[in-house]
Amino acid sequence: MGDRVAVRALLRAGDDVPVDTPRVPAREAAERELSRPMYHENDPNLLQRAIDRFWEWIGGLFDAASDAAPGGALGIAVIVLAVLALIAALWWRLGTPRRTAATAEALFDTSARSAAEHRTAAEQHAAAGRWNDALQERMRAIVRALEERALLDPRPGRTADEAAAEAGRSLPDHADRLRAASREFDDVAYGGRTADHQAYQRLRDLDQELERTKPRLNDTVPGTAP
Repeated sequence: MGDRVAVRALLRAGDDVPVDTPRVPAREAAERELSRPMYHENDPNLLQRAIDRFWEWIGGLFDAASDAAPGGALGIAVIVLAVLALIAALWWRLGTPRRTAATAEALFDTSARSAAEHRTAAEQHAAAGRWNDALQERMRAIVRALEERALLDPRPGRTADEAAAEAGRSLPDHADRLRAASREFDDVAYGGRTADHQAYQRLRDLDQELERTKPRLNDTVPGTAP
């Protein structure tokens, strides 16, 4: 109450108020008055203030960027659209990001199908445009065919990478393509990549070429004695 009286007294003073009247008491009294809860009932809460500050910061960034970019705000809009188009193109090409396999999983499940059965399944998936499934079945057909030809020993739990490395020793002319095929299989099966017709055709061509290729007989076949 004493502070208010002091403030009113200062305000009522006329021409006789000295020029060097201190302003500190008046300011402190005003601050105490304005700090009362009744003046802050409709203030935004902490979260709303943080959101407002964030959008103010974003607006400041755009203002600064529009001043620096050629064409101002229109230039910024063009740059944003170009970035969004690039992201959309990468998303379409690479597919939806899922997970990257820390370790490769087994190539075959518990079912024991022949190479011919895997090829049939691959062609059915390809005819329906299911390129992921088609590519995986074709890779299984390649490995199963090598097992049926005794170029690989049938071994449960073998991964595509292991099969490619082992087969490459008996078929060195195709070792690089076998490794590339196993990487494509892993990328599609476990890495979230999306296959397409070209990727499937590469494995299909490799499968057909391997069927016509004779192994090097002087190399040791896995699972047999030298």
